[in-house]
Amino acid sequence: MYTLLLAVIYLAFVSLGLPDSLLGSAWPVMQQSFAVPLSYAGVVTMIISGCTILSSLCSERMTHRLGTRAVTVASVLLTAVSLLGFSMSSAFWMLCLWAVPYGLGAGAIDAALNNYVALHYSSRQMSWLHCFWGVGTIISPYIMSHSLTHAGWQSGYRTVALIQFCILGVLLLTLPLWKANRPADGAADSQGEVLGLRRVLRIRGVPFLLTGFFAYCAAESTVGLWASSYLVGVRQVSEELAAAFGSLFYIGITAGRFLSGLVSDRLGDRRLIRIGAGVGAVGILCLLLPLPSDWPALCGLVVIGLGFAPIYPCIIHSTPHNFGAKNSQAIIGIQMASAYIGSTFIPPLFGLAANHVSIRLLPIFLIVFVLLMVFMLEQTNRTVGDGYLEEKTLERPA
Repeated sequence: MYTLLLAVIYLAFVSLGLPDSLLGSAWPVMQQSFAVPLSYAGVVTMIISGCTILSSLCSERMTHRLGTRAVTVASVLLTAVSLLGFSMSSAFWMLCLWAVPYGLGAGAIDAALNNYVALHYSSRQMSWLHCFWGVGTIISPYIMSHSLTHAGWQSGYRTVALIQFCILGVLLLTLPLWKANRPADGAADSQGEVLGLRRVLRIRGVPFLLTGFFAYCAAESTVGLWASSYLVGVRQVSEELAAAFGSLFYIGITAGRFLSGLVSDRLGDRRLIRIGAGVGAVGILCLLLPLPSDWPALCGLVVIGLGFAPIYPCIIHSTPHNFGAKNSQAIIGIQMASAYIGSTFIPPLFGLAANHVSIRLLPIFLIVFVLLMVFMLEQTNRTVGDGYLEEKTLERPA
C-alpha cells in the first residue's frame, strides 16, 4: 500500500509536468491562429505564474484544512479542465481566462505533494518524483508535434487534457491508499497551526533558504530559455544543433534525477547539493572557455543539467529535517512561490542585459546565481546545524 501510493504520487507529478511544455511547443502556430504578436505568449505565462505563486502561498492553509489527497485531486481536475478550455479557445482573451485555473492548480499540487513526499519518503524517492515531472515535460512536446502534423494545436491540448482526466480517474479510484501515511485520528496532513507568511519569515534560516532556492530556479530557467540563443550567437553553431542540445539540458536534468536517486540516501541531501553545484559550475565553465571546438560548450549544457538535477529535490526533501515537520508545509509553499518568482522574472531580466550588453554574459550571469545559491544554502545549514530539534527556538523575536 505504501509503495502503491508512491506510484500514484509519481503519476500525479507526471500530470504536473505534462502541460508545462505545451505552450512553447504550440505557440508559433497558436500565435498565427489568434493573430497576435509573438510576445503575447509571455502574457499567458505571466498569468499562469502569478496564479501559481498565489496558490503556493495559500497551499499551507488549503492542505491544513483539506489534506494532501483532496488538494491533489482538486488540482488535477483544475488543470484538466483548463487544458480542455485552452483547446476550445477561439480568441486570445480566452487563453488568458483559462490560464487562471491552470496556474492555481499547478501551484497547489506542487507544494502539497512536495511536502508530503518530504515528510513520508526518502531522498531517493524525492529525486525520482522530480524525475517523473521531467518525463511529463518530455512527453507533451511529442504529443503536440504529432497533433500539429495531423490535426492542429487544439488536438494536442485535448489529448493532454484527456490524459489528465485519466490520471484524475486513477487518483479517485486510489483515494483509500492515502490512509497509509495519515495520522490515526484522520486529521489533515499538516501538523499544528497555520503559520502564515510573516511567521515563516521570522524562523531563523528561512530567508537564507528562500533566497538560495530563488537563485537556483533563476539559474535553471535562464539556462533553459537562453542556452540555444547563446550557442547560436556566441559559438555560431547551427540553430538545429543548438536546439537539440538545448533540449538535452532538460533530458540531463531528468536523467540526473534518476541517477542521483540511486545515491541520495547514501550521500545525503547537503552533500548531493554541493556535488551538484560543483558539477553545474564545471558545465558553465565549458560554456565560458573560448575553446576552438564547439563540443565542450555543447556538452557543457548536458553537464549543467546533470549537475543541477539533484539540487531542487534535495532542497525540498531537507526542509522537514532542517525546520521540523510541523513547519514544513508552510515553508515549502513559500519555497514554491520563491521558485516561481525566480523562474518567471530572472530570465527576462537576462534578456534585457543581453539586448543592452551581450549574450556572452550568460555564463557569468549563471555563475553569480550559482554562487548566491551555494552561499545562502550554506548559511541555512549553519543556522539550523544538524537539523530541527523540538527544543530549539528557531523563530526570531518579533
